[in-house]
Amino acid sequence: KTGNGLGGRCLSIILTESSLNRYWISSSNQRRPLVSFPVSHCLLFHICFMFSCRYVLTELVETERLYVEDLGLIVQGYMSMMSSQSVPEDLRGKDRIVFGNIQQIYDWHKEYFLGELERCVDNPDILAKLFIKHERRLHMYVVYCQNKPKSEHIVSEYIETYFEDLRQQLGHRLQLNDLLIKPVQRIMKYQLLLKDFLKYYSKAGRDVEELQNAVEVMCFVPKRCNDMMNVGRLRGFEGKITAQGKLLQQDTFSVSEQEAGLLSRARERRVFLFEQLVIFSEPTDKKKGFLLPGYIFKNSIKVSCLGVEQPSEEDPCCLVLTSRGTNSSVTRFIMHASSPETQQAWFNDVVQILETQRNFLNALQSPIEYQRRESLSNSLGRTVKSPAVPPSGQRLHSSESMDRPHQPCLLSYNNSLPSLHSPRLQPSSKVTSSKTTKKSTNVSNFCLAAAQLQDVFFDF
Repeated sequence: KTGNGLGGRCLSIILTESSLNRYWISSSNQRRPLVSFPVSHCLLFHICFMFSCRYVLTELVETERLYVEDLGLIVQGYMSMMSSQSVPEDLRGKDRIVFGNIQQIYDWHKEYFLGELERCVDNPDILAKLFIKHERRLHMYVVYCQNKPKSEHIVSEYIETYFEDLRQQLGHRLQLNDLLIKPVQRIMKYQLLLKDFLKYYSKAGRDVEELQNAVEVMCFVPKRCNDMMNVGRLRGFEGKITAQGKLLQQDTFSVSEQEAGLLSRARERRVFLFEQLVIFSEPTDKKKGFLLPGYIFKNSIKVSCLGVEQPSEEDPCCLVLTSRGTNSSVTRFIMHASSPETQQAWFNDVVQILETQRNFLNALQSPIEYQRRESLSNSLGRTVKSPAVPPSGQRLHSSESMDRPHQPCLLSYNNSLPSLHSPRLQPSSKVTSSKTTKKSTNVSNFCLAAAQLQDVFFDF
């Protein structure tokens, strides 16, 4: 409401940010600003952005309520009906694949998370802590998304028949597949709302360090969900995908294979980089006769046979991986990425895998020496750096033992794991303790080194 000078009329006030770090107050029916003021002197500035924070929180809570209701349509509707009625013979026993762990997701959001979000409306400062605290709990969405492709395949076969009959009996507006995508959409939505909240919270002059961590968490979880959905769409891989370690990278490349001097035609491939395996697959779509998008397994490289060539400055998008066969033959996989940034990210991760493998091999071959270096590193409060990338033309990255003689003419690759026997003593070595003590020390150091490597090498 305006002052007496304007007759006490009620006007709509507009707050506009200028390029000079000042704000203008004007009315909706006048083009000229009424007054301007610096940001640092404005209490109204703080109030306006805190109001915006509250608006975002309100949207977060209201959409959470709707989300819980949608999950209830699945759990209390479809799941209850299927458990109490007869189902088609081909569908019996597949309800766990159809719904995944959606019961767990529903119970947690309904009984706990919704109430916690409602508390944040009156106390915005606890929002960041809430998401950071439940980072591990939110990984149940990763499990759901990993199962989602299998669920889609089954639902698509019955969506117009059995599940349509259930929908009409329940009186639902949405089909089952529209409801089952809700958890995927919701886990993606959290990061968008948190980013909006962070923007206004920062402009209100509040401490945003913890909130930035929360945004980082809610960007990482959806990425993992998307990764696992793509992995779940992989067909034709005979191994156990969960035994290949963490999925570090996935992207689409133009890939050519070169073996015995013969170079194949470049083909589009979806490539997955796991800690233990590189998988090459062919994308499929409806144009090729497939009902759902997915990937067909074509080839793979075990990390024990993996090598990488130094990137060429002439083609910054090119990445060359090598695979050593059982007969010492070498196959080159020439991969062209969509951007230099993608190529560099893949190169860095492959190098890190090979360095980890090499450290592991060294620890197995010389556990005492490995433990000595680790103790020295820890006592100095730093981590031993990996060897620098050699210039082009020299031996490339490899995870084989640094103690082995190198053959410059060979491409980089990983040798198979060596024998677990302790390394032999050199002729000049001096035995300063009894045989029993030496054996005990070796075993102790070996176990200690293996335990330290377990978190790094087998954490998946």
